[in-house]
Amino acid sequence: MHRVAVLALDRAAVLDLAIPGQVFGTARALEKEPGEAYGERLYEVMVCGERRGLGVRGPGDLELFQLTAPYELAEAREADTIVVPGGGQAASPSGEVIELLRDAHARGVRIASICSGALVLAAAGLLDGRMATTHWTSADSLAERFPEVQVDPNVLFVDGGDVLTSAGVATGLDLCLHMVRKDFGAAVAAEVARHIVMAPQRDGGQAQFIVHPEPRPGFGSLEPTMRWIRDQLAEPITLADMAGHAAVSPRTLNRKFREQTGTTPLQWLLRQRIQRAQEYLETSSTPVEEIARQCGFGTSINMRQHFTRQMKTSPHNYRRAFQQRA
Repeated sequence: MHRVAVLALDRAAVLDLAIPGQVFGTARALEKEPGEAYGERLYEVMVCGERRGLGVRGPGDLELFQLTAPYELAEAREADTIVVPGGGQAASPSGEVIELLRDAHARGVRIASICSGALVLAAAGLLDGRMATTHWTSADSLAERFPEVQVDPNVLFVDGGDVLTSAGVATGLDLCLHMVRKDFGAAVAAEVARHIVMAPQRDGGQAQFIVHPEPRPGFGSLEPTMRWIRDQLAEPITLADMAGHAAVSPRTLNRKFREQTGTTPLQWLLRQRIQRAQEYLETSSTPVEEIARQCGFGTSINMRQHFTRQMKTSPHNYRRAFQQRA
């Protein structure tokens, strides 16, 4: 079982602290015993406290409650993944936390941060020479204090392999779900997303949240149209079809898609088809030609071209690698 340690530092942000437990605690094996409602747990989650009586904060540094973590900080050394939440103490982590992270990184432990937790990773020297992100309000501070870090304030998260960083609070969900996808595949991640009622993969970046233009009257969220597209993936879908469902012009649909997802409608559609193909390749023995048809690619040749361009491997090699890992 993969062990995840969440560091409970003093004045940690409440959602940053809770999100890893929610996502990793929900992840279950797809196979289950007869009569069982769920498969086996895939992660053990440990909340490791720096000391007793830790303050847990909400917006505006509001103290919501105090926490006594069930595990001591030293027990995070036994973890396979360490997650560092953001919060009031992120700008000045203790020497014990710095030493723990440096030692874990040297041993090959995967380390991730949520929101301003990136400042803790930077203080430990784990982001030097790397691309990283954090909440857009903390991006300038991170870049100024740690000039060796290449800060990108626009993305939802950055996956550097052994070190990962995420942007503002809710992107902790995106980051943790991404790690589940890497560890156990798209199908398991999609099941987790369904349980916690979120999109399996959000498109676009943090930039879409920095500026909030007033929506035009009568046109709000694209979620109903996105849901309709996912239900129609096996069918040929044109830009005009999508615009018709949203009851706007193709030009307006393009603009609103970029505002809400950071990409175009047709690129978003392609990503949905590739994600659906991943799930089929991981969970079934369906021939690639049939998967191509059910995902709307038409032919296996067309699917292979798009899949290889996006995933850097062919559908056949992806299926074989996932089965070997499983």
